[in-house]
Amino acid sequence: MNILGLVLFAMVFGVALRKLGEEGEELIRFFNAFNEATMVLVSWIMWYIPFGIVFLVGSKIVEMEDVVLLVTSLGKYIFASILGHVIHGGIVLPLIYFCFTRKNPFSFLSGLITPFTTAFATCSSSATLPSMIKCMEENNGVDKRISRFILPIGATVNMDGAAIFQCVAAVFIAQLNNFELNAGQIFTILVTATASSVGAAGIPAGGIITIAIILEAIGLPTKDLSLMLAVDWIVDRTTTVVNVEGDALGAGILHHINQQEMKKQQEQQQDRELAEVRVEAVANVEAEEETSSLVTHQTKASAAMPEAIESVL
Repeated sequence: MNILGLVLFAMVFGVALRKLGEEGEELIRFFNAFNEATMVLVSWIMWYIPFGIVFLVGSKIVEMEDVVLLVTSLGKYIFASILGHVIHGGIVLPLIYFCFTRKNPFSFLSGLITPFTTAFATCSSSATLPSMIKCMEENNGVDKRISRFILPIGATVNMDGAAIFQCVAAVFIAQLNNFELNAGQIFTILVTATASSVGAAGIPAGGIITIAIILEAIGLPTKDLSLMLAVDWIVDRTTTVVNVEGDALGAGILHHINQQEMKKQQEQQQDRELAEVRVEAVANVEAEEETSSLVTHQTKASAAMPEAIESVL
């Protein structure tokens, strides 16, 4: 099955529906309702997942000849995922923020301890929205028009932490099945993880479903996803923190750019006002000079008239 083609087709089809305007609204509402119904079904299934995980992992352990190797491999997977999140969230994202704003990113992030704690505890980007918006506006001084527009979109679209762990999970399952990945398949993993993470739900274990899309795209079996579910409660915490951090820094960068543009507009407005004042001042000076020269000429003419009259007499 061409999963990557389906993902790209869905994206283009969504853009086409939006271009239709009112005619496409009915179909958009249908897909939204279908998505909500699917999420309700998933929430019901989530209640029974712990029991299913026990049996799935148990069957996988029974099939494995070397249990120690399996546990070691899972430990390496967890370490690699968390290390990728630490590098991305501790180096890459702050560096991007510094390049755009020339400000200390860690002082900006220090005002977001509460939403980071909420993200780590709940594993849900959507659950952190209220505290994130409050801290961004009160602690970091971000314009509410920016925070209340960017953060809800970022909680749905910006899933860079999920994309990282999905790539690591795909490579882990490939190595677990002794499947050697070529350059084309690695590129497919990167593109599919990026595209599928955009539509991942901001709920706990929401990225596990999209891993199946990546595995189908490169021809790997999806039966090993039970191992991911067994340890996802650990990896998903750092994943959510990185997702939330990316949303916050993106809003901070946009706020900085907006402030710079507003400052430029104010400077340009002041320059225009100053130029107008200068033009008026020059016009007034020229008018005064013309008036003063006329008065001087009239005064000289008045002084010369008595002398002419005396000479005639």
